[in-house]
Amino acid sequence: MQAAAQEEAAAALASIVPETQLHTETYQFPAERLRRRQMHADRIPLVLVACGSFSPLTFLHLRMFEMASDYAKTNTKFEIIGGFLSPVSSAYKKLGLAAAKHRIHMCTLAAEKTSDWVTCDPWEAIQPEYVPTAQVLDHFDHEINTVIGGCEDVHGNKQPVRIALLAGADLIQTMSTPGVWSEKDLDHILGNFGAFIIERTGTDIDEALAGLKQYQEKIHVIPQVIQNDVSSTKVRLMRKRDLSLRYIVPEPVIEYIQQNNLYQE
Repeated sequence: MQAAAQEEAAAALASIVPETQLHTETYQFPAERLRRRQMHADRIPLVLVACGSFSPLTFLHLRMFEMASDYAKTNTKFEIIGGFLSPVSSAYKKLGLAAAKHRIHMCTLAAEKTSDWVTCDPWEAIQPEYVPTAQVLDHFDHEINTVIGGCEDVHGNKQPVRIALLAGADLIQTMSTPGVWSEKDLDHILGNFGAFIIERTGTDIDEALAGLKQYQEKIHVIPQVIQNDVSSTKVRLMRKRDLSLRYIVPEPVIEYIQQNNLYQE
């Protein structure tokens, strides 16, 4: 019975994440959920990209997209036409980092089951070497604006899509810390693409932004109306202690973690 259940789970997973998407030679950009035409005039089409370990993905990771969407509607001239989770490569070798295939599966399952506009792009995760964030954003810019050709406005005219990084305030804090990021990458990310930053408990956002004043027009800070300090690190610790992850991590991700015996060591 257990073997049959495992085979059934594997088959269901393969239908969501084809084996071809786990190899650089056969990878194809997942554009199924990318909206190809704008719904509102006088808006700039925007795609949000969240880069991270996602080991494992939590509800806060998904919630970031919704907070950014609400913010963009009322505080900017952007119209969001897509959102992507981009798990880091296994070559990053961060403590607690599950294998790339597991994180791709967890991100894809969560997005497929809980969202109608966010998806997972495995490109970064399947690379044999670590890919800097600046190059990841270049990848999305190439796939969406060069290969696909951008997005149609309400009149059917093609126009370029703005790509922006979606991240927590802890990331922007590292960007303002001398020596952590190269000046070239920092200028490329914030100068050419921009970022939507979610405030997080324990991070002084004003202090973090103080060293990035030249990019302030490209950095959108989004306050958390309901504070949430869930982190993957805390989730891994809970898993080791055999504590419930329900309502902290999406149910499909919990099932995947259990089926694959992840985060027990």
